[in-house]
Amino acid sequence: MKIRVIDDLDKLIGVMPEDLRQAVEQIEDKEDIVEFVVDLGRQPEVRFHKDFAILLERSITEEDISYIVSRVGQFGPDGRAGIAGTLHRISAIRTRTGKIVGLTLRVGRAVFGVLEPLKDIFTQTNDSVLLLGKPGVGKTTILREVSRVLADEMRQRVIVVDTSNEIGGDGDIPHPAIGRARRMQVASPEKQHDTMIEAVENHMPEVIVIDEIGREEEVMAARTIAERGVRLIATAHGGSLENLLFNPTLSDLVGGINVVTLSDEEARRRKTSKTVMERKGQPTFKILIEIKSRSEFVIHRNVAKSVDSILSGIPPKVEIRRVKDDGTVEIEESQPLPLDLKEEKKAFIKNRTLKIYPFGLSKNKVESAIRDLGVNGVLSGNLDMADFVIALKSRISKHYPQIRLAERMGKDIVSVRSNTVRQIQTALSDYLGLEGEESGEEEDVISKTRQVALEVLQTEVSLSVPANEEILDNQIEVIRSLGLEYEIVGNEIVIKYPGGDTE
Repeated sequence: MKIRVIDDLDKLIGVMPEDLRQAVEQIEDKEDIVEFVVDLGRQPEVRFHKDFAILLERSITEEDISYIVSRVGQFGPDGRAGIAGTLHRISAIRTRTGKIVGLTLRVGRAVFGVLEPLKDIFTQTNDSVLLLGKPGVGKTTILREVSRVLADEMRQRVIVVDTSNEIGGDGDIPHPAIGRARRMQVASPEKQHDTMIEAVENHMPEVIVIDEIGREEEVMAARTIAERGVRLIATAHGGSLENLLFNPTLSDLVGGINVVTLSDEEARRRKTSKTVMERKGQPTFKILIEIKSRSEFVIHRNVAKSVDSILSGIPPKVEIRRVKDDGTVEIEESQPLPLDLKEEKKAFIKNRTLKIYPFGLSKNKVESAIRDLGVNGVLSGNLDMADFVIALKSRISKHYPQIRLAERMGKDIVSVRSNTVRQIQTALSDYLGLEGEESGEEEDVISKTRQVALEVLQTEVSLSVPANEEILDNQIEVIRSLGLEYEIVGNEIVIKYPGGDTE
């Protein structure tokens, strides 16, 4: 894999005051420079991928900032400017009155060849592709290469919707990095969705390239474009498909989520709770690429199937590509799901961060229970972002406002009988399908309940077992897991076969 980099660094250095320019010239590893930070009253810095350094001993003055501002392009409503004919980005920090007191001069690089590890995905299919990653991992750099390759090598009609001139650079003429792709500039980020629709209606593109979909209007515009048969190549911020799926604003890009209440019979058949999450519709993007770093990519070839797997609590099947030190690309596919989906689900749960909303319980005790179970979980004070609610049973029965809201939002509510670490741990273990750590006595009770339940299953005749208040929820779960019904009568649990007779 051959990489060619054009950074026009001399043009960025050229807008700096003389002594600052000389200091930059002394840097040996210029190809590792990410940005320069120039703040009023502070020493200027140069930042690298994993470090930073002070450029001058003196502090930045108002004259320094004015000097730079006068030599770059006009700042837009988003606080960004550029240098004509380059990909550099200059961002301003202002006071409440609008005065510029700080500048971030980010180095823009055209990297030819960076698409090679992913080129087949863009050239051998006509599917829409979403690039997902955190800031700084190279999403925009890949977009430029995609634009150039599709326009020049594949000879397709490509239009780049360029908000803040991030993709095609500053000035009226787009940077050569996007090849023969046409560029439509966006006056301000709030108007990006209008320009997206305008591009389709007025210029008959085969492909539209968009950087940073982040607003609800842009999500709707993307779906409209996809429905018209135009291919979309876009980026969004996020660490993984799962993060995106549970993002209220961006979720529809990958199909969205519906909360569905199942019938008792269907819930038994699926062996799930009555309230489940399902994909709402078809994803706007068929393929999603998680950019983990500049050399590692996780590819979801079928976003719809991946979303369905995640909502079922099962890890999706993915393709992992890594660029090795010698430039070769290593491709690895995730293993097929084992037959024991419960074990796979347990492994999946332990490898993700669960957001748990506690109600009526000691936060310290919930955190202690999470640690004891070895679950990667954090407490969330935001009900909307929580994966589920864990609450004291007495609070649930009294229908507190938070509980009613959680029910309306379709959140699972895990019931805890008493505010103890042991009870919280048992409830979490039961809900997550993890192995419990019952004492010998508790194991005997669960074992006895299971044996009697199996007997009911075989004979179709209802039988009773003693109810143990401490682990009653565990006993009930054993009964439910076998598709049986139950009724609590006094200190006993009557286990019933649907339609059977009581003995």
